[in-house]
Amino acid sequence: MAQEASENREVIATWNRLERRARDLVELDQLSHGDPELEKQLAEERASLAKEVRAHELDLLFTDPYANHNAVVTISVGQGGVEAQDWVEMLMRMYLKWAERRGFETEIVDESRGEEAGLKSATFIVRGPRAYGLLRSEHGVHRLVRISPFDQNHRRHTSFALVEVMPELESTDEGAIVINQQDLRIDTYRSTGAGGQHVNKTDSAVRITHLPTGIVVTCQNERSQMKNRETAMKVLKARLFQRQQQEAAEHLDQIRGQVMPAEFGSQIRNYVLQPYTLVKDVRTGLEVGNTQAVLDGEIDPFIESWLRWRLGKSGVVAQTS
Repeated sequence: MAQEASENREVIATWNRLERRARDLVELDQLSHGDPELEKQLAEERASLAKEVRAHELDLLFTDPYANHNAVVTISVGQGGVEAQDWVEMLMRMYLKWAERRGFETEIVDESRGEEAGLKSATFIVRGPRAYGLLRSEHGVHRLVRISPFDQNHRRHTSFALVEVMPELESTDEGAIVINQQDLRIDTYRSTGAGGQHVNKTDSAVRITHLPTGIVVTCQNERSQMKNRETAMKVLKARLFQRQQQEAAEHLDQIRGQVMPAEFGSQIRNYVLQPYTLVKDVRTGLEVGNTQAVLDGEIDPFIESWLRWRLGKSGVVAQTS
């Protein structure tokens, strides 16, 4: 409660400061008529204030109680064969680039490499302010359309990947998920790697199977079996929490008579590289023409658009760049 009160006081102080700046702008506007220097200063201050107000306005869109938690992200291959495996790796790079832009810390927990290229699946943790609140907009199926670099006939291929985003539960959330140790099967095995002097020669990788649900979590990024087990348990709790939330939502949907399919093909976003370039969010309608910028981690417009769409704050204006 004390921390929440402190955060609320900080929010009030911020908006009071912005209000004072706005009043100063009004006074400056009254003095600026016919003075080019003052008008230039006024335009710069107005742009600066608008940018800061928009940034803090976005803070008000985070209503999820777990918004400020770290995010556990799992990307799994869908339809599309080796092309889809490459798509999984491209998506992971996109999110790691996004996190790097924001100064967030990332930790790759597990990777399952494809036989020819790419990844069958990948799990990583993003640590930073409101990491989950921001990344939860990415939860869903992502669809890629491009000329396949793996097709000798240069045909256009469509690939799917599933992105799952879960909050990393903190010590204060321990009561949210209770795990019976008898429900777990824990296996250890030798980590896979590129070899060389750093190859892992001990069975430090950990695979945890939650028997009642069939959820399997692996971790092999640490040389210590204990650390891998600890990280795997964190991911397992996040997945069980996500399952719990989904079951509650499905129950409400059944009561309302609205059962939405969760299957490949019901994508949330389309990425088209050929014959034209466009990234379009199916939910909000937001469009961005610079696909390379998006794949290099510039996904904030989609995140903000989803937050506003979700709360019905405003309509979405398509943009291209």
